[in-house]
Amino acid sequence: MKVVPSPLAARIESGAATLAHVWLLTRRDGARLGFTDHDRDLVHDGLACRAASGWTAGAADAGLGFVAGGASASGGLDSEALAEADIVAGLYDGCTVECRRVDWSEPALFVRLWTGTISRLKREGGAFVAEIEGPLAALDRVAGSTFGRLCDANLGDGRCGVAEAHPAFGEGCDKRSSTCSERFNNLLNFRGFPDIPGEDFLTVYPAKGERHDGKSRRG
Repeated sequence: MKVVPSPLAARIESGAATLAHVWLLTRRDGARLGFTDHDRDLVHDGLACRAASGWTAGAADAGLGFVAGGASASGGLDSEALAEADIVAGLYDGCTVECRRVDWSEPALFVRLWTGTISRLKREGGAFVAEIEGPLAALDRVAGSTFGRLCDANLGDGRCGVAEAHPAFGEGCDKRSSTCSERFNNLLNFRGFPDIPGEDFLTVYPAKGERHDGKSRRG
């Protein structure tokens, strides 16, 4: 539940023209940046929030219950703010973002609208679009390994072990055990579970003429 200071609530209800959005970014290396859609730079929470960056609020989707919400923001690439080289280097991957509604005539008056994490920062010409995940998005991520028939490694990574110099590397991999064995001779590094029962296993029953010796059905 958002707690709005009484003076700010009164100004919001009156339609005061002294309100602006402020975005506070904190990178994983600890660097903090501030941006605003006000027409001038604004000092808020001890941070100079740049107006020239052109940051604007995009669509927002508030999640209900345990559904992850999301939001977006966009702006121009400014060498003194969000440098293109820093975006390419991944310095903003996982960056936390807090969006606030601030009274620029009295910056200490504000309400926090939402917080999130930049999941994707993409360039579009001379501008950027930030896709922002809500705090509950972490509940949707798969942690650790999953059990499945297909391999969960990527071709050529450390868990796979196939070198780019392999003659069949350019053919790619569909992550099946047969492909791993026959195309790459790499079954020892296969990271899936090809013998895990599927839905068809539930309908299997003994039939005359079939082998019933307890051995693998793949043999």
